[in-house]
Amino acid sequence: MIVGTAGHIDHGKTSLVRALTGVECDRLKEEKARGITLDLGYAYADDGRLGFVDVPGHERLVHNMLAGATGIDYLLLVVAADDGPMPQTREHLAIATLLGLDTGAVALTKIDAVSPARLTEVQQEIQALLAGTPLNDAPLFPVSSVTGQGVAALREHLNGTASALTPSHSGGGFRLAIDRVFTLQGIGLVVTGTAFAGTVNVGDTLTVTPLGRSVRVRGLRVHDRPAEAGKVGERIAIHLAGDVEKADIARGDWVVAPALHQPVQRFHAEVRAITPLRHWQPVHLHLGAADVTARVALLEGETLAPGATALAEFLLDRPLGALAHDRFVLRDQSATQTIAGGRVLDIFPPTRYKRAAAHLAYLHLLADADPRPALEHALTRQPAGVDLARFALNRNLAPAEAEALWRASQLIIVPVGEGRTGFAPDGWRQLGERLLAAAGAEHERAPDMLGVERDRLRRLTLPTLPRAAFDRLTDELLADGRLAQTGGWLHLPGHRASLAAADAELWRGLKPLIEEMPNNPPRVRDIARATGIPEETVRGLMKRVARVGLAYPVAHDHYFSAEAVARLAQEVSTLCARDGGARAAALRDVIGGGRKVAVHILEFFDRVGYTRRVRDEHLLRQPGEQRQWVLP
Repeated sequence: MIVGTAGHIDHGKTSLVRALTGVECDRLKEEKARGITLDLGYAYADDGRLGFVDVPGHERLVHNMLAGATGIDYLLLVVAADDGPMPQTREHLAIATLLGLDTGAVALTKIDAVSPARLTEVQQEIQALLAGTPLNDAPLFPVSSVTGQGVAALREHLNGTASALTPSHSGGGFRLAIDRVFTLQGIGLVVTGTAFAGTVNVGDTLTVTPLGRSVRVRGLRVHDRPAEAGKVGERIAIHLAGDVEKADIARGDWVVAPALHQPVQRFHAEVRAITPLRHWQPVHLHLGAADVTARVALLEGETLAPGATALAEFLLDRPLGALAHDRFVLRDQSATQTIAGGRVLDIFPPTRYKRAAAHLAYLHLLADADPRPALEHALTRQPAGVDLARFALNRNLAPAEAEALWRASQLIIVPVGEGRTGFAPDGWRQLGERLLAAAGAEHERAPDMLGVERDRLRRLTLPTLPRAAFDRLTDELLADGRLAQTGGWLHLPGHRASLAAADAELWRGLKPLIEEMPNNPPRVRDIARATGIPEETVRGLMKRVARVGLAYPVAHDHYFSAEAVARLAQEVSTLCARDGGARAAALRDVIGGGRKVAVHILEFFDRVGYTRRVRDEHLLRQPGEQRQWVLP
């Protein structure tokens, strides 16, 4: 159990930790000379059950206190009997509340220096201070670090609490907030901090974020003892190896599982104000062990009253490691006053419609410990699907947790690039209906066209729909017989396109010219010269002929009959079977004519998805890949 001290300067925090553990936390020469704590100190009980983070109490060192307060399990609020509660007592208590620390105890120190009457008076002051806070019922232990009075009772209480503490959930990737970085002679680079999530083992590869440098774990110490593994909730020292030096890492950085390297400069969060908070107010944001200047953009109103909670966007002046449900504290622009705190909700916020009711509702659901309501809401409001990798990363879901969530929501999952996109069953069915409706609307708009080009139909269905998802959707509709394909066109099964009578008559006259040299037919201008028909008339006709699938525009103003294209497709298939791929020179030798027309033919087959180019070769796509075009 990690115990964090809190309280005003010179109230005996460091002396109390020394009395409990025998360890002197003030390690800096200046600390010893001045007799005050300036930076974080660390101590561990002999049995390794308790770890202590000793924080400075000076008002100008609250930033150091905050670096140590994040990630502790138990708060030890220290109040001196002679002074009673002081300004930093109150501020540290407010910070603990903002960080969600709801378990702890009060150590009433220096009892050897006051009278019994004063002791009673201070106890009443402490009770009044704690009223209405999460520590309202916290036990109080009068102690003296000088005489040792009460120290044993406090130690026994802490040990008992540690024994009863429910182990932290270790799911998700490993995250450690770095609060110290140093080098040791003969060992090398070491970072220390509290593990926020996951487990780490000697030999693991981690990433320093936001730096983005890969490192290897050469050794571990957990609660200052050699270890082979560490886990969430423990204080860990990690001996790092890799292309990284001490100067590259600073307090506030993280070492994380490589998949969690996602530094952010914007995130959405819920924020609770202590003092009035206004839209676009500059602040110091303390998250993990980091202190980053930022702006608060309120998403609900222009101001936030003390004690009120609202949703907000944070725009940071430099990248920061953060994930959903990370706690943070805000101090004012001059870093002299704690003004608010909150929780991260979404590290992938939208750039538009941030104040839309649907998005605000989604953020409220992200605050829930159960990720399923937020996922189901996202599936409903994102018809183009949910990026599952992003959703899992935002919540730091372990792979098994994520897969269980996908199954529970009965997701239809489509691989998209290196990731996966999820759809709810109802949403997937509705996408199919949208696709069919879009195809029907196009048939009404252009009844003379054989169908709709695949990419145009995708845009008409939903422009943001990933191509892989559209391909799977069309495959399913084609398999069900609800959609049909002719050549490169998609259409409803009952749709038939035909030429108008005048066009059909003109096509019957021109088709023999095209079929006379099927592998290199005359171009539009050549047909016009040969027949005396105006070039624009021929061009318009050929476009309409192509729409109904009787010819294909292999190159600009160069149309091949559907029968010729089918024969050429077979020739390309034969070349691929013989040579492993089709080349322009080989195709030219088979069909005759110049190399240029062979190049145009192969580029056409690449364009429609029958082949794909790899350097100078054109490889036949597998049947399942030939989605753009099928043989007429």
